[in-house]
Amino acid sequence: MTSVTAEKPPYRVPSMAEIAALPPNGFTVASTFSGCGGSSLGYKIAGFRVAYANEFIPAAQETYRANAPTTFLDTRDIRTVRGADILEACGLREGDLDLFDGSPPCAAFSTAGKREAGWGVVKKYSDTEQRVDDLFFEYARLIREIRPKTFVAENVSGLVKGTAIGYFKQILTTLREGGYRVEARVLDAQWLGVPQSRQRLIFVGVREDLGLAPVFPKPLPYRYSVREALPWIRRVVHDTSGDFSVGDVTDRPSPAITVGVNALNASHFKVDGPPVEPETDISRFAIGAEWNKLAPGGQSEKYFSLVRVDPDAPSPCVTQTAGNPGAAGITHPYERRKFSIAEVRRICGFPDDFALTGTYAQQWERLGRAVPPVMMSHIAAAVRDGVLAKLPR
Repeated sequence: MTSVTAEKPPYRVPSMAEIAALPPNGFTVASTFSGCGGSSLGYKIAGFRVAYANEFIPAAQETYRANAPTTFLDTRDIRTVRGADILEACGLREGDLDLFDGSPPCAAFSTAGKREAGWGVVKKYSDTEQRVDDLFFEYARLIREIRPKTFVAENVSGLVKGTAIGYFKQILTTLREGGYRVEARVLDAQWLGVPQSRQRLIFVGVREDLGLAPVFPKPLPYRYSVREALPWIRRVVHDTSGDFSVGDVTDRPSPAITVGVNALNASHFKVDGPPVEPETDISRFAIGAEWNKLAPGGQSEKYFSLVRVDPDAPSPCVTQTAGNPGAAGITHPYERRKFSIAEVRRICGFPDDFALTGTYAQQWERLGRAVPPVMMSHIAAAVRDGVLAKLPR
């Protein structure tokens, strides 16, 4: 008996122009807690019209506008938004919205954070100060006011771990009391076309009167590695002759990067690929010395979050704080630096021409907080085909 291996297409995310040219599927989505637009872009890949978005953080608003200038962007605190406002922006009546999306801030439940120590507390969140652990209930309130046919909500997997499980049960009960069949599953982006191990808790709800059950995407039979997403990391030219770009091509670590306008112009080595920001250099920080002790794929015992990424596996999770050059986080496998924004963009499943605004750290934060668009496109397609397409039009 011959086994059949699924064909693995090359890693590629369509460009913004290609996504804009995709045929519409006839369904409309409204997005809340939209961030820089990762989820919205995933819905667009699946053919949805994104008619409304809400985002409270100014830096995230700037990036969202740069990529979706025609989408109505509501910048108010979600606590002041009413369902009627969203329906008016979408040109729809109560009960007619196809899908209501939301990614309430999740730092309060993250296993990488302080968890219960931060519940009920007003604290710094991105460029603001606010309480965030109550925002899922604001999202549930809007569901009751809008009565969408379906909804998709995203949060960290930490919501179903440890003491946070009480919050999870309360949220699930609240969503179901609104008249929805609701299921929640932890999905991992690495099995949904993203070269990153990123677990997220996904809630899918279907209004009870529609008579259909929630659906989730099936995992792909393959994963993408960092090397497949960033093919230029294969080539490191060690100049042993004195002539620039003449030498042996290897995968052994390159010399330290020279910080400048474009670190790739350093005369002692040459790497194919996009420009690298000066902020990526970690050689002047304690984590730089620790990086030297690690092999590709290694994780520091001293700085737990410091990982020298294995190029032949999906990247570990991209956290929103790792854009601070001195903070521990994922690093390049061969060069003593953080990844460039162009590289993080690919690792997070965004198009190469997705616009990012602000500083290096702010751009990294936008990507680290976002739902990978490729991941969300699979979730959106599952709801589209498994629920919405089965309803009378």
